[in-house]
This record gives sequence, structure tokens and C-alpha cells, in this order.
Amino acid sequence: MSNQEQLIYVEKQGPIATIVLNRTSKRNALNLEMWVTLSKRLAELETDEQTKVVVIRGADDTSFAAGADISEFLSNRSSAQKAKEYNDLSMESVDRLHRFSKPTIAMIQKYAVGGGLDIALSCDFRFSAEDGIFAITPSKLGIVYNLTSTKRLVDLVGPSKAKEILYTARSLDVQEAYRIGLIDRIYHNSEIAEQTYAFAALIAERSQVSVRGTKQIVQAILNGHTEENAEIAELILQSFDSEDYKEGVQAFLEKRKPQFR
Repeated sequence: MSNQEQLIYVEKQGPIATIVLNRTSKRNALNLEMWVTLSKRLAELETDEQTKVVVIRGADDTSFAAGADISEFLSNRSSAQKAKEYNDLSMESVDRLHRFSKPTIAMIQKYAVGGGLDIALSCDFRFSAEDGIFAITPSKLGIVYNLTSTKRLVDLVGPSKAKEILYTARSLDVQEAYRIGLIDRIYHNSEIAEQTYAFAALIAERSQVSVRGTKQIVQAILNGHTEENAEIAELILQSFDSEDYKEGVQAFLEKRKPQFR
């Protein structure tokens, strides 16, 4: 099956892997197959030693992902039990992305709504084109948004703005999304791909011992840690035994650019 025939596929260029959402006829609305496939692709990339940074994007500039496929709800979420089964699979995918050990960037063009925005919120960075549109819409469907995703939203925009987004289900344009901290950068449509991959390449050049360690520590802080526990202390100390540390110091002394693995 070619990439064009797959709902989600992976492209690799050196140390950067791209997860492409490819259901453009439905604005990349996420059906159950896509949630399951996303989880599988992330599991594969987690153990891929060549991949250092992951970008998630739509196959074209018409949408990042316009939410869950509501047409499936009558069959896949027709009762509390079926909803739990569906939610468990979708949340497994989102949680795997949130816990992913390598840096992740959501490259957003046009719609990032509902489950699509949940994917973006689970990435380390959110870069948007100027036409970005953002919303989370459970209050239009009569369902309650899950705690884990709500926490990620609150961590970014604060409790008051999170309540506004969830209570009203209204759409935010890119400027408002940037102003409240929902996204990190805005680029012109013609330059977002170039800028996103340049940023990914910069991260890929750096020590992955440092990058992944930083990601782990920041998450610990978001989880409420205010002091180093034994695991974090060991993570920091182990970095001094790494090949990256040896290369970084040697490169500094030799006044050259470090070549990390």
C-alpha cells in the first residue's frame, strides 16, 4: 500500500521522522483506525535509534485534524461501555504521544479541533500557519472532556481560559491561540514547513542525552515535583558518564562544533 492510500504514514529524512495524517477528504477527522495506527507508529519510532525528532502534520494544507469522526459515534460510542472501549484506545494513543521520549512538534495548518487539538497539546511544541483554527467541542456533543487532556490544556493556558474553551466550544483564531499560550509560533503558510523542519534539525543536532533528560524533568515539574527524587538525581548524574558529555567537553576545548550521535 502506498503512502497516499494509508490514513497515517511515516516519512523519514535523516534524524527527523514525520507522522502524516492522511484523511484529507474528511479534514483528517480521526476515526478509530487512525487512533490505533497512530499508537503503532509512535511505538515503532520510540525504538528507532535513527529518529531523534518527530513532526506531526496533515498531508496537505487543508487541515491538521478536524477532531474525532462524529459519524462513528453512533456505532463506536453508542453506550457507556462502547464509549469506554473507544476512549481507552484513543487515550492510549494520545498518552503514548505525551510520554514519547523524543521531542515532538505539531505543524498545524488550518483546523486543529477536538481530538486533533488533543494530539497537538500532547506534543512538545505547536507551530501554526496563519490560518490556524482551534477548538475543543465536548459541550456541543453533551460529553465531558477527560481529565488528562484537560490538565494538558490547563498547563498551557491556565484554568480560566481552559474553562472558557471547554464551556463555549468556540473557535479561536491563530492570534488568540498564540496570545493565550495555546501555540508557540506563527508562520506564514508558505514558510511553516521550512521553519518547522529547521527547528527540528536544530534539536536533532544537540545532545539527545540533554534533550530527553530535559523533557523528562520538565514533565516531572508539570506533574507536581518540586525537588529531585532519586530517579531524577540519577538521570542527572548519569549524563556525566555519557559519550555526549565527553564529546561536548572535548569539542568545547577544541573550539569546534560537537558531533553527537
